[in-house]
Amino acid sequence: MAIKTKYFSVVILLAMFSFTMSAQQGKVNVDQDSDIDKLLEYKKDIKTTKVYRIQVYQSVDPDKAQREKSNFSNAYGEWPAEVVWNTPNYKVWVGNFATRLEADRALVKIKKKYMNAIIFQPKLDKK
Repeated sequence: MAIKTKYFSVVILLAMFSFTMSAQQGKVNVDQDSDIDKLLEYKKDIKTTKVYRIQVYQSVDPDKAQREKSNFSNAYGEWPAEVVWNTPNYKVWVGNFATRLEADRALVKIKKKYMNAIIFQPKLDKK
């Protein structure tokens, strides 16, 4: 019986102390260099998004690539096309797709005429 009374009194004592305790309040100040804001603005200006494109044709002859670009533009006017020289070939690249899903949907339409068309991510030029 004496053990139960001691145990009960310790529990009551701990309960009273826990009610009287309170959490600490604090305030945080962050001092940062003004150059950090400039860097954040600069980072917003840099193109960091992934871009997907579709390659529909490649040739060593620039005239053939240009003709194929014209043929593509006549058949599919909804996507921009350009001829890019990428050693050792001239390639016809199409579109500027923000997501892979968007590029896949376009590829399904393009594959009807251009069987060898592929989706890729071009390397971004570092400026």
